[in-house]
Amino acid sequence: MRRCPTIELSQRQEKILQIVKDEGPITGEQIAERLNLTRATLRPDLAILTMSGFLDARPRVGYFYSGKSGNQLLGEHLSKLMVRDYKSVPVVCQDEMSVYDAICTMFLEDVGTLFVVKEGGILTGVLSRKDLLKSSMGNQALQNIPVGVAMTRMPNIVTCGLEETLLTAATKLIRNQVDALPVVKEPEKGDGLEVVGRITKTTITKVFVEMGQGTSV
Repeated sequence: MRRCPTIELSQRQEKILQIVKDEGPITGEQIAERLNLTRATLRPDLAILTMSGFLDARPRVGYFYSGKSGNQLLGEHLSKLMVRDYKSVPVVCQDEMSVYDAICTMFLEDVGTLFVVKEGGILTGVLSRKDLLKSSMGNQALQNIPVGVAMTRMPNIVTCGLEETLLTAATKLIRNQVDALPVVKEPEKGDGLEVVGRITKTTITKVFVEMGQGTSV
């Protein structure tokens, strides 16, 4: 599991960073002299600053400031988070299911979106709470209405792939004002897109909360 780079620095690390900004490239021994400390004492701090991306180091040259802000470092970290590592199990239903059964499934599974599939897990549609609410208005017998009447159909469905970044998926969620995206891949046989996971707004929120708390994500 990955960990987010530590953005909050200690007072001594801030001093090291300022020295390197002002005087870099500068060796570890020279930094230690400026702070009246030993090179061994500074070694952990220099390692943290280097691994976090604040500093770069070159043999026989020394340390120099990478020029990256905390926001830039955070952006770089986010750009490395992949959909394949954070997707959850998709909640699907068959296209012949009734709207009534779809509502029950959504309630029992505690989700806001169902992915409608045909044989082989091939995506044919998406059902949102709003779709089911529209279908339930009036005096219609919901047991007799197939979900195909209510769902959004391909190709008007926003999807994401396993090799996309989580940042790209989050952008799609916001831009298209949807709560969940089906994660899809090309099927081994036949046409269409096979549903292999889902990314939701909750997925994105959990990642940001864990990053903020400094826990593994």
